[in-house]
Amino acid sequence: MAINFKKFVPRPGLVNKQGRLPDPSELVCVEVPKVFDQCLIKRCLVYADGPDTLTTDEELRSNPLENPKRYLSSRDFKVRLLSVDKIPLKGDPNFKKIILNYVISFYSDYMDDNGATQCEFYEIYRTDVVGKFYCPDSIAQISATSDEECEDEDLNIIKLEMVAEALAGEIVEDEAGEEVLDITLGYFIVVKCQLLVQLLIPTYDYCPTPREACEEDPEEDPCERFEKAPVPRFYPDQNLDPLFPEYDETER
Repeated sequence: MAINFKKFVPRPGLVNKQGRLPDPSELVCVEVPKVFDQCLIKRCLVYADGPDTLTTDEELRSNPLENPKRYLSSRDFKVRLLSVDKIPLKGDPNFKKIILNYVISFYSDYMDDNGATQCEFYEIYRTDVVGKFYCPDSIAQISATSDEECEDEDLNIIKLEMVAEALAGEIVEDEAGEEVLDITLGYFIVVKCQLLVQLLIPTYDYCPTPREACEEDPEEDPCERFEKAPVPRFYPDQNLDPLFPEYDETER
């Protein structure tokens, strides 16, 4: 039996596979970027002098450091798309060869001999080629207006989404005898081709006004919080094999 719409409160959340939703109140047309194709770039880069390759980058070495003691960690990873070249493929111009030029930036922290934390800034300029990418051109031409200007919008969007981390950091001596920090960088980049389209979707009206939850929690006495806390486990789980085999239907 379907859920009574009067008892249904529309809100974001998981949809139970066993449950049923009431019929939507209306169909609406929304304008959103739709992903037409995507692919994954996975790289593990180490420092090496000379031209960049699929596994090396000469910009993964810092400037000379003053009395470094040890590498700590890296943070604030960002990716910025610099330029995109789209070359239509013969036979189907909707498929294109994509040449991406982008830069990855981050900070690496290290400790000096005085125990103070210092940091180095890295910018890694990379070029990658996607051999065959479904990135069709928009059929409709749209012009947007505002109070300030009127200009044609770029309907085809190439978007990069990145997850990156410094896999290792090592303080070494360079050819001049200076101490430098070499970073091993690992990252995943999802390349997306998006096109601004109009989609027809079912809706349940506007999202309801959220409950009042933007108030600061009152400070709780630490001893009161300790009294309410459950008793901790004193021993870890034992690594034991089961005494009996799993239940077997043939035993019935």
